[in-house]
Amino acid sequence: MSTSPDSALRTPPEVKPAEGKLGILIPGMGAVTTTFIAGVEAIKKGLAKPIGSVTQLGTIRLGKRTDNNTPKIKDFIPLAAVQDLEFAGWDIFEENCYDAAVQAGVIERPLLDQVREPLQKIKPMPAVFDNEYVKRIHGPNLKPKGSKMDHAEMLMDDIRQFREKSGASRLAMIWCGSTEVFQISRQLFFASRLLRTIWTGASGAGKRTDSLKLRMILLASSVVSHSP
Repeated sequence: MSTSPDSALRTPPEVKPAEGKLGILIPGMGAVTTTFIAGVEAIKKGLAKPIGSVTQLGTIRLGKRTDNNTPKIKDFIPLAAVQDLEFAGWDIFEENCYDAAVQAGVIERPLLDQVREPLQKIKPMPAVFDNEYVKRIHGPNLKPKGSKMDHAEMLMDDIRQFREKSGASRLAMIWCGSTEVFQISRQLFFASRLLRTIWTGASGAGKRTDSLKLRMILLASSVVSHSP
């Protein structure tokens, strides 16, 4: 079997039913991410209700209005249960999810302390970061220096390890990183060509990968790892 990036991306991902744990990977573990995770953990413990969650409280109308048939979306579509969510992520700062949530100050401390244990277990993995794209923040929790392909392979390894450690049967990814500087890029956004560009740059064929944004590297890594 070929190990080239194109062969990995030509194989359609297998769409499995919503069974088992769903792993959520999040680049950027600041105020938005920690509030989201803390809220989910509070819901798991019965300390809060999923207010605002379309999947948990939203309904869908079936048939005519007069039929009064409006089941909850989660009962109509096979979705992962809140209890089955597992979290991990990357950040340039080393604080665990609890400490980062305390610093963010979004959730009141009494509630936050009740979910302290699961939050403290979530520690950010070292991030791929380049000040060329995000200029005003600096952090110590970074991947070792290397080519764009080196970093892509490190991210793919992180994804594989999280899947094995958490026992997740499926993975999804949510971008919550800092906004990157605007650039007019001629790079093609098709994942196969994107990964080929990274691969080519890693082999020393040129400097085309210099302008690749961090999100694009993460995109290619997640596609190959089947983490939409």
